[in-house]
Amino acid sequence: MKRLLLLLLLIMMVPGCSNVEAVEESEKYISPVEKLDIIDGVRVIGLGEATHGNVEFQQLKKDVENEDVHVFVLEGDFGAGQLINQFILSGEGAAKDVVSALDYDIYKTEEMIEFVQWMHDYNMEVSEDEKIWFYGNDMQRYDASKQKVLEFYHLVSEEKAALYREKLSLISNQTMRDLTEEELRQVMETLEEISSDLIENEQSYIERSPDEQYAFALQNTKVMKQRTELFLTNNYSQLRDQYLAENLKWIVDYERSRGHEKVLVSGHNGHIEKTSANAAGYKSMGNYLDELYGSEYFAIGTDFLESEFQAKNGNTGKREVYKVENNNELVTAFQQVENNNELVTAFQQVEDNVFYVDFSQASKSEELLNIISSRQKMGNIGDEFHSWYKLMKRFYTIEMIPDEAYDGVIIVKKATPTKIME
Repeated sequence: MKRLLLLLLLIMMVPGCSNVEAVEESEKYISPVEKLDIIDGVRVIGLGEATHGNVEFQQLKKDVENEDVHVFVLEGDFGAGQLINQFILSGEGAAKDVVSALDYDIYKTEEMIEFVQWMHDYNMEVSEDEKIWFYGNDMQRYDASKQKVLEFYHLVSEEKAALYREKLSLISNQTMRDLTEEELRQVMETLEEISSDLIENEQSYIERSPDEQYAFALQNTKVMKQRTELFLTNNYSQLRDQYLAENLKWIVDYERSRGHEKVLVSGHNGHIEKTSANAAGYKSMGNYLDELYGSEYFAIGTDFLESEFQAKNGNTGKREVYKVENNNELVTAFQQVENNNELVTAFQQVEDNVFYVDFSQASKSEELLNIISSRQKMGNIGDEFHSWYKLMKRFYTIEMIPDEAYDGVIIVKKATPTKIME
């Protein structure tokens, strides 16, 4: 057994050989991210992240936001997204505080705070028609949505505000994972009661409050129901991506009624891509969006040649910095048996560190067309990581056909780690 383990270790340390080389004149098929051109008629732009822990991927949000987009949606808490929206529109508060309200460690970074501050500063300088609006489309938290629903009831019925405050006292971001199934079902009954009350008294409540606040009270209640259902289900991932898509559709429809035709949504590659390529077998948000919007959904993935990123250690829960490579030049013998990433290798000679590859342009090259239409492993790192994941690419990549999953890819040759703010 010891000899076998030693042999396996030696095999894993032997570099594999690559038969993929950099494409000649590859610069003809790329553009700076700031100048990427989205085709006419697109309503929803998806921007993926190969990791949640790289500076470059978080900074891309601002670069793509310049594509004449006035509605930005983050894979983050719906209720807390409204707090960020209030800040960037009103100027009251501090960027760091509203980012912290998301209650997602992956976003408690200098880059996210700078992005929110940039939206705030931009909004303070432009007309009402040019302002940016911020949303989250996730449903994994309670606090901010609960706060918004109770604020609405204080406007329309103090009696019901007191009633529902008491009935919802069980749920919070801190306590939600400690609730029993019976308690969760009690919470669901209360949320169903609130939904029914809002629907039955729609006209009366709208007369006592702005239409917008009523619409958001109903949606915040729905988001809390989704959060509760996730705790009660045995198919968390499938249901979550379905809800991500449903909430995004609500945002798209609502903003379209206000004259905003184009929405940018940012999330992990696994949520943005169209083909449900994840190993777990659930249907991705991007797959739902592709079915809903067809050619009006434009998906942009991201990938890297080399990434030094921060993530939560799967054993200790502490955040650490890891490093992986994702080209065909430095792979182990075991990795070489797998399909490797030919796409990033094809562009490894490009001088720029960050650039965009539009697949409609890349397909004009027979060599590149063959690459982007071939199954391969692309970067896919979540918020949790183990050191041993680095040994085989299947643990930090996702296998897909690039031009079926995305309309284009942003490549970062060398990605650097974000730092979580205390």
